[in-house]
This record gives sequence, C-alpha cells and structure tokens, in this order.
Amino acid sequence: DDPVSKTYYTYASDEVLSEVPNYLVEQFRYVVDKGAAVISIAAPTPGLLKDINPKKMQLANKAFHEHLEFYQTHLMANGSQWCVISYPTKVWAKKIFGDEESFEKLLDAILTVSRVTEDNNPVVEWKRHIDVLARHNQILNEYNFKKLHFKNSLGTDLEVGLVEGHIWCGGGEESQKGVFFCPNIPTEETFTMPHRAGVNGKVVATKPLNYNGKLIEDFYLVFKDGKVVDYDAKTEKEALKSLLELDEGSSRLGEVALISYDSPISNTNILFYNTLFDENASCHLALGNAYATNIKDGTNTSEEELISKGYNKSMAHVDFMFGSSDMEIYGITQDNQKVTIFKNGNFVF
Repeated sequence: DDPVSKTYYTYASDEVLSEVPNYLVEQFRYVVDKGAAVISIAAPTPGLLKDINPKKMQLANKAFHEHLEFYQTHLMANGSQWCVISYPTKVWAKKIFGDEESFEKLLDAILTVSRVTEDNNPVVEWKRHIDVLARHNQILNEYNFKKLHFKNSLGTDLEVGLVEGHIWCGGGEESQKGVFFCPNIPTEETFTMPHRAGVNGKVVATKPLNYNGKLIEDFYLVFKDGKVVDYDAKTEKEALKSLLELDEGSSRLGEVALISYDSPISNTNILFYNTLFDENASCHLALGNAYATNIKDGTNTSEEELISKGYNKSMAHVDFMFGSSDMEIYGITQDNQKVTIFKNGNFVF
C-alpha cells in the first residue's frame, strides 16, 4: 500500500528500515509451508514516493530481500500458484484520465484488456488466448536460438544471448504440484532466460518505468558482457541508479519477453503507470532475478549450478518496456542461421 509505504519511509530510522519484523517473516513462512496460492493486487499511486530518498527505499528493499528471499524463490520457481491482477483506485485513475469519470474508465479498460466484455464469453476467450501464447512458446522452443538481436529506429541495437537449455514460457504455467495457473491477468508475453553475461549493445526504453513510486522517463541502458556499463534518463536518474546499484545482479538481465505491438493493451494507447499492464503492451526486459522455470530442470537444480549456466540472481526483478511499431527481432540458431521473429513490431508467426 503506497500511502503506508510513504509513512514508513518518511518516519522510520535507518535502523528500523534495515530490519524486518519477525511476525512478517513468519507470515510469509506460513504461506510457503502451506503451499498456499497467492493473489497480488497491484494498484499503484504514481508519484506518491517521488520525494522519498531512494537510499531509504534501498535499505528497506535489501532488508526484505534478505529476510524473505525464501518466499521470492518459492514463487519464482512456481512452488505455489500465484497471480498478479489489478483494480482501480481513484488517485491512480485520475492520473491516467484526469476527469470525474476516471475510475469507471480505468475499470472498463482493465476488463477489456483482460478479455472481459459484454459481447463475449471471457472463459472461452481466455482459453483461446492462452492457446495462441502456447503456440508462440512451442515455435520458439523448437528453434532453440542461441541469441536474439533487437533493432529499431529509436536507437535499440541489442544482442541477447540465451542460456543453454532455455525454455520459453507465457500465458499459463504449472505449479510444482502440477496445477495450471496464469501468473498475470492480463498477459500477452512469451518470455525466457537471457544469459547473465551474454547481453551486448544499447536498449532504449519506450515507456516510463514506475520504480519505487518514482517515474523514470526517456532512459537507455548500454550493456557489455551482460552488465550495464552506461545509462541515462530524462527524469529520476537517481532512482535508476539506485536500481542498478541494488546488488551485483540488478545491473544484469533476468528476463527477455516478446509481445506484439498490435495487442489489446497497446491498442488502448493508454499509459497505465502500472508494470502489469505496460509490460504487456510491449516487448520488455527485466533487470534482476531470473525465473528458474525458464531453464530445463531449473526448479530441481541448485542455485550455484544455475548461476554457472548463466542464471542471474538478484533481489530485484524490474520490467521495463522497449518495444516499438518498427521493432525487428531476429533469432540466431545454433548453426548461425538468422531467422526473422518480429517484423514491424509483430510476430511473423
């Protein structure tokens, strides 16, 4: 809850921010021990934390990661079913639309991009959509590319190496107990694991990033051997800096996701200021932790062995968007054949 977080960051001492109460640790431990399904409702208040010192938020983030890493690891390995959804708040809606009908407009937009409309059967539409994403996953997995090359007119020219044994996922997944679930509603992505040391070139973001309540706009990142070596931003550069310096892995990639520019969320032409929606309007990358499910036998492999294969470990996992209407994406096969994946911003298959 952003207002509660603002009060916490404003008045808590550094000593308090560096600790996590035992009752919270036990609460999350109970969820893991019971294998409970988890629903997260993401409803941001854009700009509320803009005046908070990034170092205070960094202290709290590090503390929560150190004490609750077991919980993050459990969910990212699909130890239980989990789902991120959203619902409007008045402040968030007004930030987007700016009028008295903002709440209703945002609710309608959320339902529409989630394929819940008056003239369709949402369950049927959702199953059809999941089948399309599954087909993308299957085709990409069959190609078994060793790297991807992204290029557009905005300045992105980026090569992303993929880990050996990578798996493309998206739409729906299975928990370790074999239960099918959808991690995000809505969702448009098919995604996999980049090699933590295999990313080179420049990527230019095409949407603002709402990170810790601060809106980072017009930014770019330059990678060499997987690590960010240069960056800039028009606004909130210090917030971007704090993310990149959070730990060793936060300046490397943990996810690469492909999404057609011609998608329901993109076609709304709405900037949601909410990663759940904005990441599903565009191809995106994630700085930070990778998903163990994106590599063969990843959930049954030790962390040390995963890292040796190119898995990125971090307390962060922050998605940012870089897709565009003219994005070209090519896959390079194991025998160095070049295959077109995207043309004019969209899948070719």
